[in-house]
Amino acid sequence: MSILLEKINKLKKDRNAVILVHNYQIGEVQDIADYIGDSLGLSIQASKTKADTIVFCGVHFMAETAAIVNPKKTVIMPDLNAGCPMADMITAEELIAEKKKFPEATVVTYVNSSAAVKAESDICCTSANAVKVVRSLKDSQEILFIPDMYLGNYVSKKVPDKKFIFWNGYCPTHVAILVEDIKKLKEKYPDAEVLVHPECRPDVVDLADKVLSTGGMVREAKASKAKKFIIGTEFGIIHRLKKENPEKEFISASKNAICPNMKLTTLEKILWSLEEMKNRVTVPEAISSRARVAIERMLKIV
Repeated sequence: MSILLEKINKLKKDRNAVILVHNYQIGEVQDIADYIGDSLGLSIQASKTKADTIVFCGVHFMAETAAIVNPKKTVIMPDLNAGCPMADMITAEELIAEKKKFPEATVVTYVNSSAAVKAESDICCTSANAVKVVRSLKDSQEILFIPDMYLGNYVSKKVPDKKFIFWNGYCPTHVAILVEDIKKLKEKYPDAEVLVHPECRPDVVDLADKVLSTGGMVREAKASKAKKFIIGTEFGIIHRLKKENPEKEFISASKNAICPNMKLTTLEKILWSLEEMKNRVTVPEAISSRARVAIERMLKIV
């Protein structure tokens, strides 16, 4: 074990810290995770951890969510610059204005959003449980789905009995995956199973064998009898898929499917954050208490 890893492990013990890592992080960061997963899995782990300190290796909205469900714990990010372009596409003020246009609508907010936006929402969802969340809203006929219009479109097709209003938000990384990319790879690897994320464009989703969250992709890769997979999501997940399924082949759907924010976290930054206990992520109680309601409503449905 390298000196760097030894120092991180010692500080983890000293700080009673847990390292939560998203599937899109670089390989060496994934390899030191206490828990690695998608947004839903990380939200669940954050809500259950007995650690005093949470080192969140992902992007800012994820660390905010951990801080909201753990108000008495210390949540730190190795790099506070790791943001989310989609989350920045809607503000709380814009959501408030949109709610006034559709006063009867239930606001379903993707976790890829700021704490302030969550505070103005009725319930949160992740890509893993969005369909289940919307179906649970028995008394709601009108859904204001924010901020990802592509995930919203996917959900609307699964729940056709409800009316959806979408916000014009999207993930730049997932929309970089094009139909042409999938078609070329299907020609080259005709026996490959095509797995794509619901944040992808609808025409890309239509070409998939299965539409799954990253956690769903991990499970499908293990369970499927297929030996080759075309993976339509951020490139970082390929590391985990190969590590857990060495006998199978995984092909990234596009060389452009890389989130630069997810690549900002390094082992050195993890060490520095633990040494100095810096880069703490906090959410004001006035926002946190309201956002917590929307998040906890989601977690009850899981």
